[in-house]
Amino acid sequence: MCEITLVDGLPFVQVVVAYRGREIELNKVLLDTGSGGTVFSADRLLDLGVRFQRGDTVHRIRGVGGSEFVFNKRVNSVSLGSLRLEDFEIEVGALDYGFEIDGLLGTAFLEAVGAVIDLRGRQVTCRTAPD
Repeated sequence: MCEITLVDGLPFVQVVVAYRGREIELNKVLLDTGSGGTVFSADRLLDLGVRFQRGDTVHRIRGVGGSEFVFNKRVNSVSLGSLRLEDFEIEVGALDYGFEIDGLLGTAFLEAVGAVIDLRGRQVTCRTAPD
């Protein structure tokens, strides 16, 4: 289970990203079912050693906040409470949206871990049995 914190009406969670034997806890990650991918702040992931390297794929993403260039990077894992994906591809960008944010946790991650979002109870859990 993972707690959801509402900030200005938006659902934020805490996520742990692991890369090359190191981990970082990101406390301001938006649960974003409107985003297919998962995007994290380049500034925050620098502490893990995540940097753009020759061969990384660069592309533009668009959303309500506008558009930006991001690069793809495969990390060891992304964890939302006990919900964890190993060898997961993320996008890394500036995330300059006018407010402090560490990342956007998108639908691909949420679907892959079987996340159940309970906004009234302010928690994310895992579906334990198939439909």
